[in-house]
Amino acid sequence: MSGITLPPGVEVRDPRLVAAQHPYTFWLPHPVSLAALEAGDIARFIFFQTDRATQYNGERMWVLVQQIDDGHILGTLDNEPVDMPRIQRGAEVCVPISHAIDFEFAPGKQGPVPPHQREYWDLCFVDSCILEQRSRVNHLYREAPMPRREGDTDPDSGWRIRGTAEAIADDERRGQPPQFVALGAVLNCDDSWLDLIDAPVGAAYAREGETGDFVPYDPEPESDS
Repeated sequence: MSGITLPPGVEVRDPRLVAAQHPYTFWLPHPVSLAALEAGDIARFIFFQTDRATQYNGERMWVLVQQIDDGHILGTLDNEPVDMPRIQRGAEVCVPISHAIDFEFAPGKQGPVPPHQREYWDLCFVDSCILEQRSRVNHLYREAPMPRREGDTDPDSGWRIRGTAEAIADDERRGQPPQFVALGAVLNCDDSWLDLIDAPVGAAYAREGETGDFVPYDPEPESDS
């Protein structure tokens, strides 16, 4: 390599810690795909300017690959930064391939097909205490999904995910209602119920106190009054 890294005051941070903390919503390229990158392909990284505050915490920008050696990509920045004056489009950079968050092969190139990775973007209602990790999932049930509303990017899964009674009462005191979020956001906080996620509409489970296992129960019928 030529010794080029990044301009002073600019860095590319390792995304693997974020991916480890948010494994169900922050996806990284599969190693077999990164291993197939070569000149003419592009890879995406999160750039930060460290010597002053900028409009955004970081900018996701593409690097056009010129050469790969010893686990690093030597290439040129293929974006015009929005608010990062220390670096401009066309700047030569050298960045670790392990820090890539996305990639695209050159037009016409057929790369390897990585193993399928399931994603969890369908929506659910969940108590705030679970998302804030003040409670683990205590019980959950699956209703018929609501019709997609204007602005929803993904469909309702029908799952309704509740915390402990004490934590729900604390949410009420705080004025924090249940939130409508991706299933993956809940799994990032507590994935102990993952094996139940494909249960059908009408399924309901409660956590058993002594073992912590989820056991099925019959939901109470709705009152006619």
